[in-house]
Amino acid sequence: MKYIYNPPFIFKKIFHEWKWNTSNNKILLTFDDGPIPEITPLILNSLDNSKTKAIFFCVGNNVIQYPELVKEILNSGHEIGNHTMNHKRITKLNEKEFSYEIDTFNQLMEDKFNYKVKYFRPPHGKFNLITHNELKKRNLINIMWSLLTRDYKNDFNLVKFAVDNYLNQDSIIVLHDSLKSKGIILDSIKFILDKVNDNGFEIGEPVECLK
Repeated sequence: MKYIYNPPFIFKKIFHEWKWNTSNNKILLTFDDGPIPEITPLILNSLDNSKTKAIFFCVGNNVIQYPELVKEILNSGHEIGNHTMNHKRITKLNEKEFSYEIDTFNQLMEDKFNYKVKYFRPPHGKFNLITHNELKKRNLINIMWSLLTRDYKNDFNLVKFAVDNYLNQDSIIVLHDSLKSKGIILDSIKFILDKVNDNGFEIGEPVECLK
């Protein structure tokens, strides 16, 4: 069904302040769940070779465990977004738990890397009205998507189907910086970049795509 790849229009209408598509008709690549040593360097090398910039929505515990990878992401010119400390479904958290998952991540990035986080993405794409209000209090921009590749299924045919059928010039694309997609992530990136080129589209940089 379509919503598997592209969220329903009603969601986009209700939460119109969030980013579902880019604002400049360029495509934005995003990577969830990292960083991890088995995958992140491979992704960074692929992006560097293609001169592509992306947002990495990182998990706080991975940031703590692999600070050298965080530095590598930043030194390569990419953005880092908040994907919570423990990858928990925020709709199931009370106020104290929610604050911990969001605020601790932001403070961690500021204290350890002198980096002010601007962007957020909810784990599993789960959100509600409370999510909207709490993010607004923190001046965090919620980055959703218009093309979920389903690369976490580790099936390249699913990625090809998603990109072939749902890629647009203003797509925000979700990929995963995790072991779940290890077997296909490099092929997936290359396929997306080739499709972008074939369609006459452009890849944009995060800041310009999310104005």
